[in-house]
Amino acid sequence: MLQFKRRDFLRVLGASATASLLHSPAASWARSPQPAKRNVLFFAVDDLKPILGCYGDQRIKTPNIDRLAERGMTFLNNHCQQAVCGPSRASLLTGMRPDQTKVWDLKTLIRDINPDVVTLPQHFKQNGYESVGMGKIFDPRSVQGVALDDPASWSGPYPHPKSNPDSVHGFCEPSTVKRLREKMQDAREKGVKGYHKIMRHIGGIPTTECYDTSDDAYADGRIANMAVDKLKQFATSDKPFFLAVGFKKPHLPFVAPKKYWDLYKRQDMQLADWQKMPLNAPEIGFQDSWELKAVYDVPKTQLMPEDLQREMIHGYHACVSYIDAQVGKVLDALDASGKADNTMIVLWGDHGWHLGDHGMWCKHTNFEQATRSPMIISAPWLKAKGQSTTMPTEFVDIYPTLCDLAGLEKPTHLAGTSLLPVLNDASKHIKDAAVSQFPRHTEDRQPAMGYAIRNERYRYIEWVQKDFRKRDAPGPVIARELYDYEVDPHETRSFLDDPKYADVLRQMQALARKHWPITQ
Repeated sequence: MLQFKRRDFLRVLGASATASLLHSPAASWARSPQPAKRNVLFFAVDDLKPILGCYGDQRIKTPNIDRLAERGMTFLNNHCQQAVCGPSRASLLTGMRPDQTKVWDLKTLIRDINPDVVTLPQHFKQNGYESVGMGKIFDPRSVQGVALDDPASWSGPYPHPKSNPDSVHGFCEPSTVKRLREKMQDAREKGVKGYHKIMRHIGGIPTTECYDTSDDAYADGRIANMAVDKLKQFATSDKPFFLAVGFKKPHLPFVAPKKYWDLYKRQDMQLADWQKMPLNAPEIGFQDSWELKAVYDVPKTQLMPEDLQREMIHGYHACVSYIDAQVGKVLDALDASGKADNTMIVLWGDHGWHLGDHGMWCKHTNFEQATRSPMIISAPWLKAKGQSTTMPTEFVDIYPTLCDLAGLEKPTHLAGTSLLPVLNDASKHIKDAAVSQFPRHTEDRQPAMGYAIRNERYRYIEWVQKDFRKRDAPGPVIARELYDYEVDPHETRSFLDDPKYADVLRQMQALARKHWPITQ
């Protein structure tokens, strides 16, 4: 087991062989056969922040993800490109940054902007792989919806398993299902239309469900079962595979079988240490937990009651352990298939999640808790096993890394850096920063974009005028922020105007100009 403490981590953050050729014209048939192409098992987990055992959080029970980390490399300082599902996934799966995909929202389609882009699963498909996905890989709102997904990326129809047929909005407990059905029927009879209008009419849906049922009563158990079945099919095939398994929890609502809730005690749930805005930080950097308040039956106040906070944190933990168990089922199936020795594995969560820190819930910011995301990469032939790095990395690095691991040529449009050198030597330092961004509006409703740059210790943010919906070039800088995670891991203040940070500010601005040519 990887052993280190979260606080310790936060303080830290501050010759290939050539084969001989047979030259005899008659001997070409005797050459050694080409090695089998390497398979890919690709886990995506919705809204998973790095509260995992392998990330130093010993309160949470994630034995299966932890054993994956023991087989590979854990990237402790990894960040998404934009902390919301659609843009983050569009960026990772195309290998392009949001300002290249132009997918900054939950309605723009990837191929409306870049119709010929070759996605990560599509690239493997074009190189002879059976490309199969299930669950949530692309956000359906960024492709052709749940029914079609992105046909160019996959070798066949794309399945989206749901919870059992009697469920409503993912809830399975009978009394909850009955109550929600009655409320939804009342909304229909009164002519209420539109998802958010219906949610307001019915008073929102619950944030949690603890129900004594089987894993496959919920969608993620069915997704895991489908992945297990697919691996059984791959066991008898010589064709290489790219298998993408997308789990939907721990996204709200926090629903999971009771046995995963029972792993934790409600009274042990720790509330966020700092539930206020950072001192000296601009208002534009914050969000009011609108995703939670618009859909769920919670108070509309900024701070949630402490008992509700503990219930939601308990639910988040239960969902993480539920997903960990599903990951374990798939890993066991891979081992049983006989393909494990030739299969690379990557596990990632599409962004972080605010669990009450700064008084916020959900994602949608440039703060550490929203951008920092888990990423674990494992392959049996790599040298770095059970190791970790605090070098800054980002999701655009996954595409080129998997290409190098598979021995595939990398497309020219990729924005990230292959992490292969680090996977073979954890001491290597090949990146100096990770970049994230998030769109906002100013107090007078003018569009803006916040760009964040994160190195091993600091985060620097610039907010610029930018009409992202019209895809205008950025305008002047309207706000700045600077955070130091070695002395202030909870982002209690921005050090932007502190004279002692003048040199740091200049260094971070220079680093930003290196990575943000669009803001010059």
